[in-house]
Amino acid sequence: MEFLFIPPILVFILSYFKINRTLMAIISSTIFFGVLYVTTHPFTKNYFYVDKLGSFVLAVSSIVAVAIFVSMISLPKRIKLDEKSIKRFYRFFAIFWIGIIISILSNNMGLYWVGLEFATLSTVYMIKVKISKEADIEAWRYLIVGAIAISLILFGIILIYASSKEVLGEEAMNFYALINNTQKINNYLFELGFLFVMVGMFIKMGFFPMNLWLADIERASIYQVGALFSGILESAIMIGFFRFAEIEKHINYSHLIGIGYAYILITLFFVSFLIYRAKDFVRLFSLSGIEHMGLIALFWISGGYFAALLHFAAHAFMKPALFLSSSILEQNKKYLFKGVLKNLNKFVAFMIAAMFLGVISLPPSPMFFSEIYGFKSMIDVAKDSNYFFLTIGAVLTLLLLLSIIFYKFVHIYQDMLYAENKKEKKVYKSEIVAIFILFISTALLLLPQSFEFIEGIMK
Repeated sequence: MEFLFIPPILVFILSYFKINRTLMAIISSTIFFGVLYVTTHPFTKNYFYVDKLGSFVLAVSSIVAVAIFVSMISLPKRIKLDEKSIKRFYRFFAIFWIGIIISILSNNMGLYWVGLEFATLSTVYMIKVKISKEADIEAWRYLIVGAIAISLILFGIILIYASSKEVLGEEAMNFYALINNTQKINNYLFELGFLFVMVGMFIKMGFFPMNLWLADIERASIYQVGALFSGILESAIMIGFFRFAEIEKHINYSHLIGIGYAYILITLFFVSFLIYRAKDFVRLFSLSGIEHMGLIALFWISGGYFAALLHFAAHAFMKPALFLSSSILEQNKKYLFKGVLKNLNKFVAFMIAAMFLGVISLPPSPMFFSEIYGFKSMIDVAKDSNYFFLTIGAVLTLLLLLSIIFYKFVHIYQDMLYAENKKEKKVYKSEIVAIFILFISTALLLLPQSFEFIEGIMK
């Protein structure tokens, strides 16, 4: 497992010397040796826990990280950054990456929180890489809201630990021990702790009432920060939610369904109308990310593990690709949808268009299949339990809200494709490679072998 930390540590050390961005991308790709090792050598220890779910999330986030490193090769050609700022980005990206690896593979709730804190603090400095007043303001804003979210998670973890300390001892901090001893847990304390954890995680991902803070931060930052948030940071948050929700499901499933559905539907209600009013690509993609995190959480608590994980992987690949492609689409004039696919490298335009339509679940997008299976799991919950009217109402509400988002994306796509725009658009090789890595990763999810693998993760 130690091999996983070698690439980010090397990146951190090299950030103090003259930067060779191509070398950094090559070093980052060596993470796959460590990923392959932990995937084939699962284990359970007091502090780390490598199972199929953890290795899957780690593999997905590693692919995204490598693509972002590749995109960094041409970043100074897009945005005016001095050598000091570039070094700082690599340095804190390395710290961020270490924190994410710790969180994803952690068996200890305290260690999971420490990993998230690493990622939170390092992100503040990555936001400030872009030298502007807006970036400075949003960095402080992120620090404040992130501190609130991470504090709620910490308080929830303390309550969860207290709920089983008497019967499990120090093992009360371990996910593996909790999931295997749910009958011994103090239900009231655990549920109270889970509520704090869930709210903290949801706020950190931009859920109600913090719907706009993430979009504003990503708008003020370089494009790679948006890709980091949507493809890597949210991966670490979601795996924590997956593990906590599984324990809650064994303790009081009706509370998980009721509170989870209500919170997520309220969030999606506001987000759908904010997406409808979005005026630029970064805010559009950021708000769309909140929508998809909500769907993943809904599918998971409904028992649709395959749907949730397929949707999770598809979003983790497509959304960072769209954030990285924004540097191409917005190069001549910001906040302009019209004609951005005109006068553009045809292969790049095809990949961008495919993923732009893919995030609204047009077939053959993996999200088309994940949403079919996800809604099926929600209906199964309605049929097999006392939540029939709640679940059917949730499904109908979701379809209405998703239709608003669908309309907005299709309308923007028509402007992108058909409106006149005679300005030439420059595309750099590293951008093509980065987007292609994520595009081909998305396409591979459609293979029958991928479906079988994802379906077997939670069995």
